Amino acid sequence: MNSKPVNRQQAGFTLIELLVVLVILGLLVSIVAPNVMSRLGGAKLKTARMQVEDLGAALELYYLDLGRYPSTEQGLVALIEKPPDVSKWSGPYLKKSQIPKDPWGNEYQYRSPGEHGAFDLLSLGKDDAEGGEGENADIRSWE
Repeated sequence: MNSKPVNRQQAGFTLIELLVVLVILGLLVSIVAPNVMSRLGGAKLKTARMQVEDLGAALELYYLDLGRYPSTEQGLVALIEKPPDVSKWSGPYLKKSQIPKDPWGNEYQYRSPGEHGAFDLLSLGKDDAEGGEGENADIRSWE
C-alpha cells in the first residue's frame, strides 16, 4: 500500500500553544472591555439627554397649539394621541408613533405642572431610582 508516513510534529498546534493564545486573548479582553463598556454608558447618557430635549421640544409645540402643556394624567401620550377633552390638537408632535423609552428601557417621568418649571421631564437613569452617579444619574429637563 502506498501510504505516506504522517509527520506528527507538523500535524497541528500543541495544547500548550493553544493555552498561551487563550491566555493572551483573555488579557486583551480584560483590558479592552472596561473601556468599551464605559464608552457605551456615556453614549446612553447622551442619548437620554437628547431624548429629553426632543420630548421637551414636542411639549413646546403642544403648548403653542393649545396654550397649555398636557396634564400629568394625560402624560406624554398626548404628544402622539389626541386627548378626548382637547379641540385644537394638531399632532402628532413626535415623528414616531410611540413614546420612546430611555436607553435603559424605562419610562420617562413627566409631571405638569412641575416642581421646577411648567413641566418636569426626566429619566431616572440605569437604576430607575432617584439620584445616583454615572449611568445611575437622573437626566432632567430643568438642568
